[in-house]
Amino acid sequence: MLKVGLVGTGGISGAHIPAWKSMENVELVALCDIRPEQMEKYPEQRHYTDFDEMLENEKLDILDICLPTYLHAECAIKALNKGINVLCEKPISLEIEDIDRVYAAAEKNNVKFMVAQVIRFWPEYEFVREIYNTKKYGRLLSADLSRLGCYPKYSWDGWMMDEKRSGLVPFDLHIHDADFMVYAFGAPKNSISHRAKTETQDYFTVVYEYDDFFVTSNASWFNAPVPFHMSFRLQFDDAVITYEGNKLTIYERSGNVITPGEIKESEMDTGDVVDLPKSNAYADEIRYFADAVLNNKPIEKVTPDSLKTVLKLLKKL
Repeated sequence: MLKVGLVGTGGISGAHIPAWKSMENVELVALCDIRPEQMEKYPEQRHYTDFDEMLENEKLDILDICLPTYLHAECAIKALNKGINVLCEKPISLEIEDIDRVYAAAEKNNVKFMVAQVIRFWPEYEFVREIYNTKKYGRLLSADLSRLGCYPKYSWDGWMMDEKRSGLVPFDLHIHDADFMVYAFGAPKNSISHRAKTETQDYFTVVYEYDDFFVTSNASWFNAPVPFHMSFRLQFDDAVITYEGNKLTIYERSGNVITPGEIKESEMDTGDVVDLPKSNAYADEIRYFADAVLNNKPIEKVTPDSLKTVLKLLKKL
């Protein structure tokens, strides 16, 4: 039975805590937050307002870090040096050198570390990565990745609106699309970006250039009640694949329009069904990490080299 502690019970913990509580062979034993009221809705766990005290008192197998970005690296290293496996919310840090520091601590103490880059576990994104790798619809010609929303005025102590603590839109929001792009296509050759940033808004668009295709991406914190929106569109030789409104659609060159679960007439005999698992990507990434710890498997889904590549791209914006 894995004993798990979680630090930082703000917004993203609402996805992590239910995932831990739903798993077999895992017990979420302790929570930590400087705001005691944040933990009141979780009476089954022991509560701490001091991170060092939790590490000292609890015999943890895994620590899940859901803290603000600027606290990630130091808290991870503290736990790793106590022999605790660490799952950490993205990004690992605003500084590239922290990647080596954290992974060195994990290696020194013979424990595992992973950054929770959730889009690598998102079924629709995994699907188009597979299409790209298999060339099912020929070459990729272009891609468009979008992640738009309003300024996060709700964050504790205003940390998300503080560039020194959050890195703003590139590190908090665009990192998802940049990470998927590197995961699916590798590092781009070049990038060209335009950005509109004020004290209360941050928006940019960037074109990443590859040898034979390009990726356009945009991300925002608008100072207006713009609903959150995430989407992609990939143009291949023989199809355009879109993800809009939580719906994946394949528009084939032949004229067929396919959505997950549907079977084309030409595929009735082959059983080649376009289908996607009904899964929760946050739970999937957590199960992946827990399984690696339980069964001493290597963390291959998220690597330090890919994290460095992504942070280098974000630093240029």
